[in-house]
Formats: sequence, structure tokens, C-alpha cells
Amino acid sequence: MSKRAVLEVIALDAEDAVAAQAGGADRLELVTDMAADGLTPSVAVFAGIRAAVDIDLRVMLRLADGFAAGDVERLVGVAGELRAAGADQFVLGFLDADGGVDLAAVERVVDALDGCAWTFHRAIDRAADRDALRKQLADLPGLDTYLTAGAADGVDEGLPTLVAEAGRRGEPGYDQTLLVGGGLRLEHVRPLRSAGIDAFHIGGAARPSGWEGPVSERFVAEWRRVLDGEQ
Repeated sequence: MSKRAVLEVIALDAEDAVAAQAGGADRLELVTDMAADGLTPSVAVFAGIRAAVDIDLRVMLRLADGFAAGDVERLVGVAGELRAAGADQFVLGFLDADGGVDLAAVERVVDALDGCAWTFHRAIDRAADRDALRKQLADLPGLDTYLTAGAADGVDEGLPTLVAEAGRRGEPGYDQTLLVGGGLRLEHVRPLRSAGIDAFHIGGAARPSGWEGPVSERFVAEWRRVLDGEQ
């Protein structure tokens, strides 16, 4: 538990980003439209946030609610525009109608990222077979993280799965970082840290007024203190 934990915070704009960095966030996930659980922000929003902070940014590649890829060529085009604007880390994840990974779509988009680091997001929590999905994606270039609650309904339900998967490091498909998010609360930190998990993702937990209000530097700082073992 001595390794400093990574704290990733969802940012919708530059105001969010500045507050999150000031509170101790290590990285931001950039999205728009949380009513659809987070879609791809515009290049202008990305550029404004990039100019406002100097921590890592992971940009969502998702054009519509749900986990279907939709228009893959449009996704590829958007990814190219973001890359041209300086984006070098991304978040994505697509499932087919049966709950399996849409490998063709993922591979097509990842190819456009040209080796950039990326997170497979919480689509894994809706997958029919988490283990199969991990093994299918294991060798894709740039995949270094899974954002997951361990279950579709959140960390309360998924905690045993998260702990079990953390214990499988070194197995095929299990070398990526587990970034825990989705109903994550401060009381989950201790058991997750005890299991060796060292990456955490917060969205609404950083916003005292909910999604209609901005990220709170104070709320982020509280998470930073807890992750650092200061309280």
C-alpha cells in the first residue's frame, strides 16, 4: 500500500479541470453530456482544458448513449481530430448485441490512436463474460487500464470481483491497471487498497451540487488525503 494511488476525476470544462488539479487529481477523464453517461467532448473543449492544466488527460471516444460503437468511421475521424489537437490518451469500449466485445470496432479505433494509451471503460461491467473480454483485448496496443466497478450496479456489488481480479495480475488479460469507479465511496478505499488496487476514478463524488455544479477542489482534496492514508 505504499505506492501513491492514482486519482482520476471527470472534468466537463476548464473550471472543473483547474479545481481537480488543485485538489490533487493525477489525471482527468474528459467528457460531455453526463445525461448520456459521458460522450466525446469537442476539440475546443479539449484544447481549453489542455491549456488550463498540465496533468494527464484521457478523452472519451463515445458518440451516443449505450455501448454500441455506432458510426465507427465517424469515431475514427473524431479520434484523428483530437490527436491533431494534441490529445494522447483516450477512453473507449464497445460491446456487440450479445454483450461480447465488439473487437472489430475496438481494433479500428485503436488503430487510429497510433499507440496512444487508452482505458477500456465500464462497458466491461455490462459484458456477458468479463474474463473472455479481457483475454480478447489483452494484446491490443496502448490498452493499459480498465475502468470498472466490478458490476453494472456499482462497487458495492462489484467489490468481490474487483478484489478477485486484482489477485490475478500476471495472468493473460490481467496486466492492465484496475481503475475503480462507479458508485465508489470513501469507505471502499481501504479494502481496495488492501487488495493492491491503486487507481480510483470519481465523478459525482467530486461535485457537492451534483452534475449541475462544478468540481470542488475541497472534495477532491479529501479523496487525495484518504488515498494517501492521511485520514
